[in-house]
Amino acid sequence: MNRNIATFGLLLGIIFPLLGLLVVYFVKYSHDSFIAFFQSLSQNFSAAALMLSLSLFANLIPFIYYTNKRLDQTAKGVLIATMLYAVLIILLKYVW
Repeated sequence: MNRNIATFGLLLGIIFPLLGLLVVYFVKYSHDSFIAFFQSLSQNFSAAALMLSLSLFANLIPFIYYTNKRLDQTAKGVLIATMLYAVLIILLKYVW
């Protein structure tokens, strides 16, 4: 399988922040239920933007890995997904 395609990086760039959000939940909010955590995020868009921006640090892992392996198309896909998340964070923080 050729891993040097932007679509694979885009998929990784979407999945890793979701895993990062799970890590943030387990580290900081594990005393709350998982459903209550997401309900509070859906009601408070500013907190959702903060949690999502913290979870974006997880995208550093595949981005640095694929950049060091010289798989630039995959790294570009991760970067595109990160920019899409950034647009979502700006919308959550300032528009809604």
